[in-house]
Amino acid sequence: MKALHRIIDTARTNPKRIVLCEGGDERVLQAAARASREGCAHIAVVGARTLAEATAKEKGIDLAGMALIDPADSPHAEEYAQELFRLRQAKGMTLEQARDKVRDPLCYANLMVHCGHADGSVAGAVHTTADVVRNAIQILGVKPSFKLVSSFFLMMLCEPFHTLKGGLIFSDCGLVVDPNAEELSEIAMAAADSARSLLMEEPRVAMLSFSTSGSAHHALVDKVSEAARRVKQLRPELAIDGDVQLDAAIVAEIADRKVKDSAVKGRANVLVFPNLDAGNIGYKLAERVGGAVAIGPLLQGLKKPANDLSRGCSADDVFYVIAVTAVQAQTSIA
Repeated sequence: MKALHRIIDTARTNPKRIVLCEGGDERVLQAAARASREGCAHIAVVGARTLAEATAKEKGIDLAGMALIDPADSPHAEEYAQELFRLRQAKGMTLEQARDKVRDPLCYANLMVHCGHADGSVAGAVHTTADVVRNAIQILGVKPSFKLVSSFFLMMLCEPFHTLKGGLIFSDCGLVVDPNAEELSEIAMAAADSARSLLMEEPRVAMLSFSTSGSAHHALVDKVSEAARRVKQLRPELAIDGDVQLDAAIVAEIADRKVKDSAVKGRANVLVFPNLDAGNIGYKLAERVGGAVAIGPLLQGLKKPANDLSRGCSADDVFYVIAVTAVQAQTSIA
């Protein structure tokens, strides 16, 4: 998986401090130990220190080089409570509620990132996606250049049987259910940024539809076409095709026949799906039938990096997301 190895190597060039908050989970501690050992990140684990230490001892995991932070006795607890109160008082949170909330490792971890004491956070091996995303949005916030947070999968096609090889960005496959044209354009621009930072190549974006260049007439096609037009207006330098069917997005010979004046020319490395139905089905087909490795769901559009994990993740999955988060932190611009 050349693209993934490149991400790991890039993380090593400038290791960032990544905070995890599920230290009672064996997979999380194994991944944290590997990331620390291989120099991909400086790791902090937030939560009950005794639980992390007991889990590590039982599973034979070396915690050397990692910081174990217990919110219950942290010298930053009051500072973080005051900051959380400032962020959420308009929504009705009291200072006492903020002091209680800071004891939650997920909240504490994102406050570390918000306050500049860590560069990115990873959670979701135990917490639900809803909790992870809500916490990140409330504490880290959305980038000023965007109105919404979306998700993407980093799809790795590296097996000998893959005719299309390398890394692809699939978006949105896990968060925004039915984006309108403006929201879809934001997803496309955020996904292009993700491709540039993680694939380390210029993004070539395909706005997917059941129509190519207006071959079908339907409101769903109009939405995709309008989103593509908006992206072209806001980012005229970006290579983007849309509306476009999948085959014309990734097969050069078909693009030559079906897409007049194509900017992508059948070489898309960013696939933007028209809704969550298509995105979720698409990535799972690529993974389960096509043999792709799917890393994610990863988050985009936040002011600072925070990423979600599947609760069915492996230790390898957690390690890869730590590396991705570190690279996002290297290139993060609010």
